[in-house]
Amino acid sequence: MTVRWDIFCTVVDNFGDIGVTWRLARQLVAEHQCAVRLWVDDLRAFERLCPDIEVSLREQWQQGVQVCQWPKDWPATEAADVVIAAFACQLPSAYMDAMAEREVTPLWMNLDYLSAEDWVIGCHGLPSVKYKHVQKYFFFPGFQAGTGGLLREADLLERRRQFQHDDAAQKSFLHGLGVMREPGARLISLFAYENAGLASWFEAMATDVCPSHVLVPEGRVLGDVARWLGVDGLAPGALHRRGGLTVQVLPFVRQDEYDRLLWCCDFNAVRGEDSFVRAQWAGRPLLWHIYQQEEDVHLEKFEAFLRLYTQGLSESVEKAISGLWRDWNAGQDMAEHWKAVCAEHLELAEHAQAWCLEQGSRADLATALVKFYRNWL
Repeated sequence: MTVRWDIFCTVVDNFGDIGVTWRLARQLVAEHQCAVRLWVDDLRAFERLCPDIEVSLREQWQQGVQVCQWPKDWPATEAADVVIAAFACQLPSAYMDAMAEREVTPLWMNLDYLSAEDWVIGCHGLPSVKYKHVQKYFFFPGFQAGTGGLLREADLLERRRQFQHDDAAQKSFLHGLGVMREPGARLISLFAYENAGLASWFEAMATDVCPSHVLVPEGRVLGDVARWLGVDGLAPGALHRRGGLTVQVLPFVRQDEYDRLLWCCDFNAVRGEDSFVRAQWAGRPLLWHIYQQEEDVHLEKFEAFLRLYTQGLSESVEKAISGLWRDWNAGQDMAEHWKAVCAEHLELAEHAQAWCLEQGSRADLATALVKFYRNWL
């Protein structure tokens, strides 16, 4: 019997929340033969990730997933077998009543934000609140045994391996984006929030003897890039050179295309959660811009991951990459640590591959969710 899943997503940070839930929904359908409804409160944000979305439709099918507009006035809806509230979003009260009225009680889970903090292991899978007789459970993605793992399609790492060993495929993909890779230049992708540290980083690349080619998909950091270049604005297709630095603006692309962009690059600057995880699957050195929270509570999560990720690096390389990450997230001058990172690129590249293989040896998030449901029955 096909298991029915409802995934609820409120779009808080433009693309991170919907990015995670859209990947999860597609994987549950494609690899686990689940019937999935994805409830989204902002289809216009979703449209950027999936241009086939018709924002005016209340419900539609996309890649095997039933995508539903999350309306303010909730219609009578039968609850699914498994209900996921993504990132602690509040379910409609009428839907919660429908869960309680089911003859067979559904499994209700809160899919939480990704974290490397130690306490996550102890809380993963524990019961949370109840609504009437329906129990909710914590489900924490994570990097360590005892957590829910990371989103990873079954064939992802093999597809990446083949692509990264196929120069013609990479050249063709980049050409489709209007990118001509310069021989000997570092190819860098940049997807970030606004950041005062960008000017120092770009200046360091512009004055470096080794050229850099930075690819910037449309996003919030474009304002800082434009200010450094001294232009009024930037749109896809824009290309500027200053010293050893070439800056090129790309259109916002679908998730699968963004994966390939990460695979092409020598270094990836990413933000939030979805692109952060995908950069790790690229097996290339990365720079993470964490989503800032009030009272700097995000810094504990940031430092927890940094401690875990840098284990096994030599002291000098750990100091270089940790310093760069901290500079970037504090909006501080990055020049010194960027030069140190460039000098240690080989060890960082080997470490990124080893980290990817280590994480890839664990069960992926979708599989872990399905297993949790089967064990719960």
